[in-house]
Amino acid sequence: MNDFKMIIITGQSGAGKTQAVRCFEDMGYFCVDNLPPVMMHSFAELCRQSLSKIRRIAVVVDVRGGEFFSELFEALDELARAGYDHRILYLDASDQVLVTRFKETRRKPPLADIRRGVLEGIKAERKRLQGVRDIADNIIDTSGLTARELQAKLECLFSDTLLQERLSITIISFGYKYGIPLDADLLFDVRFLPNPQYVEEMKALTGEDRSVAEYVMKWPVTKRFISRLYSFVDFLLPQYIKEGKAHLTIGIGCTGGQHRAVAISAALCQHLRQKGYRAVLQHRDIMNRLESANFSTALSGNEE
Repeated sequence: MNDFKMIIITGQSGAGKTQAVRCFEDMGYFCVDNLPPVMMHSFAELCRQSLSKIRRIAVVVDVRGGEFFSELFEALDELARAGYDHRILYLDASDQVLVTRFKETRRKPPLADIRRGVLEGIKAERKRLQGVRDIADNIIDTSGLTARELQAKLECLFSDTLLQERLSITIISFGYKYGIPLDADLLFDVRFLPNPQYVEEMKALTGEDRSVAEYVMKWPVTKRFISRLYSFVDFLLPQYIKEGKAHLTIGIGCTGGQHRAVAISAALCQHLRQKGYRAVLQHRDIMNRLESANFSTALSGNEE
């Protein structure tokens, strides 16, 4: 069962377990909140034997389970005997921070009641959780963390993907004469580069043709631009990843979207893939000229 991973999320109420579950879902884990400990082994077995072969699961187990929570240690022993790889993630925060969070959400800790106020309920829960805290594999104090900072910590600890793989990138070549892509996050205008359109034998070709790509890339101005483009994008992408961005669209445009934009987009896509990023290449307007030419030919035929 070396390919199976189970994360047991527990800790103080108000310490960020709900946010943690969302992070694990984003990392591709199958998640269940407030699972009774007695069901952990059965749930792990069900996931392992499922047709979809679920191999990454995260479950939240805490004092909301009431009397079931006391069965946690026995359930952990059962997982160990069955050979399931599991880790315990314990989320905590200071009493002061937890009190403030409960007041802001107008909720109360699970162990607070008429006799015990918010602070007393927090302390009672902390005492009851001490045993599982002592055996936790990872303890995170969320007192001073934002949701994004907690996500970054969890990704560092539990994500199986490389940093670059957390951002998907779409590179779109386009022609300004047909409009700017509405979903572009970054735009680069390459109309200043030498244009193969004015080379007779290249007019009907595209930036996907080797002769056109070589023509576009051979000029000193193109080489300087490409060098600066790579450096700029290489700087930006890690910053976007830190901010939690999941998808980025880069638009590269020339006049008609047939020659220069296509060649530069292809070069940038290859560069990013070599860096380990997930990059997809789209040539939005590469067929517009051909379609326009066919339409004109059809009109001429009708006139005749």
